[in-house]
Amino acid sequence: MSGLVRMTHGPLPLWDTIQGSVQGVNKARNQDHHDAEGLGTAAQPLIMAVADGHGSAVHARSHFGSRFAVDLFVQQARLFAALAEPRGTRPPSLAWLMNYAQYTLPRQLVSAWQEKALGHWERGSPPGEPGPSPADKLVLYGSTLVGAVLTPRVFAAWQLGDGELTVVTDDGQVTVPLAPDEADLGDETESLCSPQAWLRVRTHWAPVTAPARAPRLVSLSTDGLSKSFASDTGFRQFMAGLDDRLSAEGPECVRAVLPEWLSKASRHSGDDTTLVAAWHAATALTEPGGVPPDSAGAADPADMTDPYRSDE
Repeated sequence: MSGLVRMTHGPLPLWDTIQGSVQGVNKARNQDHHDAEGLGTAAQPLIMAVADGHGSAVHARSHFGSRFAVDLFVQQARLFAALAEPRGTRPPSLAWLMNYAQYTLPRQLVSAWQEKALGHWERGSPPGEPGPSPADKLVLYGSTLVGAVLTPRVFAAWQLGDGELTVVTDDGQVTVPLAPDEADLGDETESLCSPQAWLRVRTHWAPVTAPARAPRLVSLSTDGLSKSFASDTGFRQFMAGLDDRLSAEGPECVRAVLPEWLSKASRHSGDDTTLVAAWHAATALTEPGGVPPDSAGAADPADMTDPYRSDE
């Protein structure tokens, strides 16, 4: 588990969301799926999710699996947010919510995804035809998932498999709170189709106990973005630069150039590349000229040639 998130008193200002996805070079289809909704208020919690279908022949239906993962996460996240911010009743304790986030939600999500995938298989298969085992059917739909919920009371996030949850704190520090202790080997990753997948879900839990300041940026991305950089440092520089551009030029300008940035990353990684981010403008305190303090020297995403992997 990780540290505390601090948000402003009073009505929560809007979180500006940006999102985009590009298909990898020579890919038959984009296996990624993503979604974002809400403002971060009690009435409209901010919910974000990205999923990456595995895409190989063994996972021939993973483009469906990633879509199911995102859609079902959004459903589970709405329920979690309603529990965290109930109307007219006393909210449950933070300890109860933490237990729900760490154990109940992952189990319910994986169970719903498995049911959805198996139902999809049955509907698309000839009646009476003996098919693979249930476990082998699930492998066809294999997908990763990164999802987050932000309300005035809690910030929680979940990850299964590769991809990144990136948080830029109020003082400009770039953190990756759900990074695994050990990197996956090669193209292997945890998956919704893994046995007892709910036990493999990593949880970021951050109750809102000191609402003076908020993260400037919360970003979810598939591994097509991080793999485009030669090192973790390059990826973190990109995220710091994204925060800089949002502070200096605003979300509309970033939305206009985001497809170009993702396309460039995809050319280097060779993979589908997806990013969903929420920027909290009210807490991105700026110096004259629109650049956040303590961020001088952070890489500009529009000029990120060197940090990307070489084409060799």
